[in-house]
Amino acid sequence: KNNTFGTIAFTSYGLFWLSLVAIIILPGTGFGLPPKPAAMSAYLAMWGLFSALLFIGTLRLNRALQLVFSLLTVFFILLAAAEVSSIPILKTIAGYQGMACGLVALYTGAAQIVNEIYGRPVAPLGGIKKA
Repeated sequence: KNNTFGTIAFTSYGLFWLSLVAIIILPGTGFGLPPKPAAMSAYLAMWGLFSALLFIGTLRLNRALQLVFSLLTVFFILLAAAEVSSIPILKTIAGYQGMACGLVALYTGAAQIVNEIYGRPVAPLGGIKKA
């Protein structure tokens, strides 16, 4: 469908989950060492930076996607801060914030599907801007 943004986002975050699982699971199997907090913080901060760049890309798209990527950026920043600071409440706040991001993402995805199926806006996405 010539959706470069969607392709980059889905592929990248799919690879994020695979890499995160590898970072967490592989040390337990004897392959490598667990990451130090500073290394994990850097990893999460880089994903936060990537999410911020994708957020900029959403500025020409609908408000729902803008909200998803702004929340995702904050989520990664909170996780990075929690790793480097060892402040437990930051992980809790990040967890709730991540759940909010997930709920908005679920709505956005469902709304895009429903709107495409019906060929008209059934579930609002917040003003699609034309390029």
